[in-house]
Amino acid sequence: MANSITRHIPNTITCCNLLSGCMAVMAAFHADAWNTLIWVVAGALFDFCDGLSARALKAYSPIGKELDSLADLVTFGLAPAMLCLMTLRQFSYGCDTLATVYPYIGLALVVFAALRLAKFNTDERQTSSFLGLAVPANALFWCGLFQLNLDVIPAAQWIIGALVILFAALMVSEIPMFSLKFKSLKWADNKVRFIFLIVSVILIILLHERGLAAVIGWYIILSILTKGQH
Repeated sequence: MANSITRHIPNTITCCNLLSGCMAVMAAFHADAWNTLIWVVAGALFDFCDGLSARALKAYSPIGKELDSLADLVTFGLAPAMLCLMTLRQFSYGCDTLATVYPYIGLALVVFAALRLAKFNTDERQTSSFLGLAVPANALFWCGLFQLNLDVIPAAQWIIGALVILFAALMVSEIPMFSLKFKSLKWADNKVRFIFLIVSVILIILLHERGLAAVIGWYIILSILTKGQH
């Protein structure tokens, strides 16, 4: 009986990730960047815990792997894409057609998140590190970016569009990016990870939730500089 219960724990946690993603999408639909961020972070915590529990309980299953990707697509793909779309609708474009069509560029984020997840699930090279930007990192970047007062930034809507194209490309790129999975606490084995975490903590202390975008930018830069090495 105990084994039959414990094997469902990881999938239950994954479903909590999915529910968090649904709540994030609802918040994003109202252009509520703060609550979108809260639910995406909750989803990221559940996403971390489902893998942790699966390893601890040895409760792996093909269904769990598929369910995890579906939950991640909602939480880290659809939610930031919807937030991007609804935020872009708030800008002035000087042309009704452009104002109607342009915001939908944000949906590229969910399409490329799906491609990224499908690629990850079928790529045996990504067991201990990543090729391309992981979808949780993509979501945290956008949720952090939209905590900023973008109205004071000249041509912000065009900058956002360029960033959408950039991050869509990063998700399906072949750029090596390091994982935050620690196999030990030795500095020599995790120098890149420790450097990343130290700088990230400083950025969050200085910028609060607005620092998330800077943290992900730092992660991308550090990954490129170290070529995804541990």
